[in-house]
Parts: sequence; structure tokens; C-alpha cells
Amino acid sequence: MSAPEGHAPKTHPSQKNNQPKKTRIEVNGWIVLDKPLGMTSTHAVSAVRRLLNAKKAGHAGTLDPLASGILPLAFGEATKTVPYVVDGEKAYTFTVDFGSETDTDDAEGRVVETSERRPEQAELEEVLPRFEGVIEQVPPRFSAIKIGGERAYDLARDGEAIEMKSRQVEIYSLKLVSFSPERATLAAECGKGTYVRAIARDIGRMLGCYGHVTALRRTRVGPFTLADATPWSAIAENPEAAAAAVLPVEAGLSELECVVMNRDAAMRLRRGQSVILRGRDAPPEGELVYSTCAGVPVAVGLVEKGEFVPVRVFNLAM
Repeated sequence: MSAPEGHAPKTHPSQKNNQPKKTRIEVNGWIVLDKPLGMTSTHAVSAVRRLLNAKKAGHAGTLDPLASGILPLAFGEATKTVPYVVDGEKAYTFTVDFGSETDTDDAEGRVVETSERRPEQAELEEVLPRFEGVIEQVPPRFSAIKIGGERAYDLARDGEAIEMKSRQVEIYSLKLVSFSPERATLAAECGKGTYVRAIARDIGRMLGCYGHVTALRRTRVGPFTLADATPWSAIAENPEAAAAAVLPVEAGLSELECVVMNRDAAMRLRRGQSVILRGRDAPPEGELVYSTCAGVPVAVGLVEKGEFVPVRVFNLAM
């Protein structure tokens, strides 16, 4: 019997299970997403992966939901270059509100300390240089750092008393962008593992007025800057626009020196074998480099005793 006019025939649950799943495709490269406020890094990866229908995806450096800016998304063979992007320099602009400290060191948390004191601009400018260079920093309790195999933020949310150990981080530059007695906007350039929320917290404590981050925007991750970024609004629900925004795999390696190989040498590298580097222009000993053949990335490796020793190999058509 046919279905009544205007109504689709009902599908039995077993029929739904037998329907073929959409086959994901090989996508190799990067999308440098300008992540909006409110979106988690995990959601960003899954949303863009769905738009591209990509088999494999990841990201280089988590960005909190209350932060916006650069979130590099890697697909396919580009996921092998994530560690080199993550290890690169980061840059942020952020706003610190004075007068209170929160348990998360940002506006999402519960206020745990308050002060009526407000700093003078000269006071703030005087302490900023103390946060430049290699410093000891205690990460926020609400962070992704693992303690005994558990994420610190999970333990903190469960109300467990956790002690965050200080660690060395490097801050290359910390500059004042704008100032009022209630808040200041700062620009930071820093290395891997630095928490901007901790910078804000420690500045507030040093000035005796407390402080927490109320706005945060990441403007650089390794080789990627805002000039490379694509806003989420430009690709949302638009697979063609997402595909057009994909950068090549080697975009994540642009801070490394490139060594061009012939096909025979490239095939050796792909088999995990080292290749002798000849010529005056060979990279220095111990340097991390990458190789290409006919413009296609072949491997990332170390220079050891005059040879290119592959560390990661790419499976891309030459």
C-alpha cells in the first residue's frame, strides 16, 4: 500500500542502519581558522572536518571558548606537522580587568579575591619587564595540564584541591596597548606553554589590586598570522568556501629550512633511510629541516653527521 499523499513512507529502523555511510575523503592541508567567541576548539575541528568531509583532522594549540583568533586546523598529512606549529611563537592581545581575581583567571570563573586599589599607568609599565624573558609561571588551575593522568580543569571542576607546580616559560615581549584605572589591554609574544591568564593574574597580584582576563585574542601561532586566517562566518555551511581556504601541507613547515631532493633521494627518505647532504649550502648540524621533491613535501628530519635523517615522512603523490 502506498503512503498517503503528502507523507513520506516510514523507514524501518533496520533500513536506516543498512543505509551506506558517507565516505570521507582525503584532505591534506591547513585551514587557519579565525575562531569566534563561544566556540570550543573541539567543535571547530569537527565542524570544519564535516564541511570538508575529511578523513583525518586535528588542531595546533587549544583556544578557550572565551578567546577568539587563530586556531590552525590540520587535515590528513598536515596533522604530521602539528608539533612544529605548536612549538612556534604565539602572539596575543588581551584585556585585564583590575579589582578582582577569579578561580579560572578569566571572566568565566568565581571571584575569589577583591581589592579597591587601582594601579597607575606608570606602576603597570614598571612591572611589565619583569614578565619578559624566561620566567617561572604557575599555570591556572582550570587548564588542560595533566595531573596524575587527569586534566587539571576536570579535577578543579570536581572540587578537588590541586597544587599546580610552577614551570619555566618564555615571554619574548609584553607591551601595554591601552590603559585606564579599571582595565588595561596588553600585547604578548611568547613561547609554547605560556598561559596569558596566568600573566594577568600575576600582574594583578604584583600590583596589589588583583586582576583577571576579560578578553583574549590570539594573533599568531608559529608560521600562521591573522593574514592567513579565514573567519568562521566565511565558511560556515559552505563546503566550497571551506575547500578554497585549505592551505598546503608545507604551510605548517614554513619556519623550517627546506632541502630540495631528487626523486631517488626522496624515495630513500620515504623508506625511512637517511640521505647524504652535499654542498656548501647544507643546513647546520642538529637543525630540524624538511625536504621536498618536485614541490611536494617528502619528510621532516634532523641533520646528523652531514645526513638528512627522516623523523616524519609524508605520503603525498609526487
